[in-house]
Amino acid sequence: MTRTILITGATSGIGKACAIRFAKLNDRIIICGRRIERLRQMADNIRSTYNAEVFILSFDIKQRKSVEEAINSLPLEWKSIDILVNNAGLAVGLDPMQGGNINDWEEMIDTNIKGLLYISRMISPMMIDAGKGHIVNIGSIAGKEVYPKGNVYCATKFAVNALTKGMRLDLLEYGIKVSQVCPGATETEFSEVRFKGDKQVASQVYKGYEPLTAEDIAEAVIWVTGLPAHVNVNDLVIMPTAQAAAGHFNKKL
Repeated sequence: MTRTILITGATSGIGKACAIRFAKLNDRIIICGRRIERLRQMADNIRSTYNAEVFILSFDIKQRKSVEEAINSLPLEWKSIDILVNNAGLAVGLDPMQGGNINDWEEMIDTNIKGLLYISRMISPMMIDAGKGHIVNIGSIAGKEVYPKGNVYCATKFAVNALTKGMRLDLLEYGIKVSQVCPGATETEFSEVRFKGDKQVASQVYKGYEPLTAEDIAEAVIWVTGLPAHVNVNDLVIMPTAQAAAGHFNKKL
């Protein structure tokens, strides 16, 4: 059965990998992000390569009004969303709390917490009306353990962990699944964003061991969302073999 999947932060990394992986299953994909040209390229590639249906929504998830307008603009035939993948998120900066950049804090809070809430608030009533649905929140090992200079980023991912549990309780009576997938070190644009475009510094994060890839996490999301109706994965932590905990690696430098 063809499902309709909405993925936030779909222009790169885990979101993009999830879109491609769902397209391989011939699901219908709604890809969301700010970078419209990337979305268009992705849509063309998915349609031509996998012959899957794709719909583009370009908006800034930090802006509540933009989120509401984007979801309300969906054609009726695209509003029956089976799976919401809340992937949009980022880390910006790596400063101690006492020297932190408040603009960086606000960007992380607005994206990782408020953005997730805005989109979930729009989609969950649709799922309730349909009597089915699955919300998958992409968390992080940073939502389980705090590491030095991770302060606000970790706080936002701890919030995602709590919100996932709260959503599951609130949506229980409607038969809607809520899951969290928490990656460890995953080589995407994540570190480039954290270090504000400094690719040389970002590349050092993944040296000396084999990190996870976006495709590894996409496979986990596919598994979580492909289980029988009576089975839900509440929480999945997935790490590279060389990582035991946040900040603890077996590096061969």
